[in-house]
Amino acid sequence: MRDAILIGGGHNGLVCAFYLARAGLKVTVLERRGVVGGAAVTEEFHPGFRNSVASYTVSLLNPKIIQDLHLASHGLRVVERPLSNFLPLDDGRYLKLGAGRTAGEVAKFSPRDAGRLDDYARHLDTAADLLRELVLETPPNRVQGGWLGALPELIKAGKIGNRVRKLSLSAQRELLDLFTRSAGDYLDGWFESAPIKAAYGFDSIVGNYASPYSPGSAYVLLHHVFGEVNGKKGAWGHAIGGMGAITQAMASAARAQGVEIRTGCAVDEVLVEKGRATGVVTAKGERLDARVVVSNLNPRLLYTRLLDPAVLPADFLRRMEGWRCGSGTFRMNVALSELPDFRCLPGRTAAEHHGSGIIIAPSLQYMERAYHDARASGWSRAPVVEMLIPSVLDATLAPPGRHVASLFCQHVAPTLPDGASWDDHREEVADLMIATVNRHAPNFEASVLGRQIMSPLDLERTFGLVGGDIFHGAWGLDQLFAARPMLGHADYRGPLTGLYMCGAGTHPGGGVTGAPGHNAAREVLRDLRKSMA
Repeated sequence: MRDAILIGGGHNGLVCAFYLARAGLKVTVLERRGVVGGAAVTEEFHPGFRNSVASYTVSLLNPKIIQDLHLASHGLRVVERPLSNFLPLDDGRYLKLGAGRTAGEVAKFSPRDAGRLDDYARHLDTAADLLRELVLETPPNRVQGGWLGALPELIKAGKIGNRVRKLSLSAQRELLDLFTRSAGDYLDGWFESAPIKAAYGFDSIVGNYASPYSPGSAYVLLHHVFGEVNGKKGAWGHAIGGMGAITQAMASAARAQGVEIRTGCAVDEVLVEKGRATGVVTAKGERLDARVVVSNLNPRLLYTRLLDPAVLPADFLRRMEGWRCGSGTFRMNVALSELPDFRCLPGRTAAEHHGSGIIIAPSLQYMERAYHDARASGWSRAPVVEMLIPSVLDATLAPPGRHVASLFCQHVAPTLPDGASWDDHREEVADLMIATVNRHAPNFEASVLGRQIMSPLDLERTFGLVGGDIFHGAWGLDQLFAARPMLGHADYRGPLTGLYMCGAGTHPGGGVTGAPGHNAAREVLRDLRKSMA
């Protein structure tokens, strides 16, 4: 009999499996698709062209996990972008962001803003450092029963409170702003020029179907800055071989610990006996028993599709059915005959801006209009597009002289209005995204040799991202930290004994971090040790 079955071979499932196996458990990972990695995979999408299909860039992968899994020795190599971001603007100007470069670039638009950059970074880093301390910890959890059962959670909450208490009053105020205010209001309080606010504000709508002026969007901005690449805080990079190189290295590390990984093995049901999860039934009808079952799925999928509703508390099930999902994301990969030749910075020879995150969204107001347009019509007629061209940094992805680009597009409605289907509009919207880039780089449309399109519906079908939600659940104060995925179940445990959650629908949320998998494994092992004591 197995000790643990992991449902879903995405990166968090692989991380969780590694830690469980390292502790001596017999572990099996079941993955529905033919390849492990979940949304962090590299695949050929056009003959001779490979790219990260969904997840597309590296920063949030936790350093402890990189070290514990010895990912470098399993083939992972991450290189930093030459620039963080590049914004081509409608008036022929541009903004570049990067170490040692940002202040001089911002000064072209506002000397005042350039002078405030260091103070802004210090304030943001203080809050980001607190998040870095919390990502590998289990949030305080609301528990039933008397004070004795609640004592460990009270101690945990007290430790977190003590960390906040040690911050200066100014830093505490800043933290409150970042957790409650909109990114737009927060950035308006710091800067006056539109380009720098757009460059920073873009992070607040990444995977977040909201306006940058929606309350709580400042936290989404903050979440995207607490990562690092090769020890450099806040940096972004590229995994050589694409995002699949990360998950293939994780799978190799897990197998080295004895983990069995089965691909093409979907789970149809989680078995429950007397209130305890005892195993699973696969789509092929095979029953697999285990002491514990750990799900890497969106929690809504787990509790509404894989379990008999009768075994769940009614209030819990009702709330899971209402778990908010939907990123507003439209994802494309394109094969290119040549690099984009930008009006504002001409040239088809690889340059530093080609290796950066290229953001087409000149202002916060542009992003806000895009959101409201999508709410009304299903997608924005002037969408937000971030383009990366990883082949500038990684020659393994495309034939010589050719390139691949990732287009990460916002805003589109997770579900189209009036019962319309994304299957009927995906090509139309893909054309719009290409045209949006082409306005800034007039050779772009003609250079496209092939394209892969993933609407929110395609993301859900392919990767189980409900509503195209790349984070397995929207980010808001009602779905974060001790409320992720639900108050009373923030400790990676659901209402059924022996059934755990290790995916992005748990703390600390989405992005390729590995943290939910790391934390869930710790809680599983803690429970198993208690049961053997």
